[in-house]
Amino acid sequence: HSDRGSQYASDEYQALLRHHHVVCSMSRKGNCWDNSVMERFFLNLKMERVWQRRYANHDEARRDINQYIVGFYNAVRLHSTLGYLSPTAYEAKPTVKEPISLSEIT
Repeated sequence: HSDRGSQYASDEYQALLRHHHVVCSMSRKGNCWDNSVMERFFLNLKMERVWQRRYANHDEARRDINQYIVGFYNAVRLHSTLGYLSPTAYEAKPTVKEPISLSEIT
């Protein structure tokens, strides 16, 4: 997901995405909040993991980052927007269905 910066909207960049079968996701015009969730994720990833490590190669980085996302970020790390639950715990939480209200107007 990206903003509408000229580098992301350029024909060359868009052609590269299509070549690799990547679907582009961009923020709506004038709405900077569309990208905030992903920006926060990548900031957390960098601060909590990547900047704390020195990777020998791309494969090591890929394995470590995958372990961080699957083993910690989704399974353990508490997220304030999810009521201080991990995403895994939030997804497993049973949903409460509100009873259907009938209108008193007949």
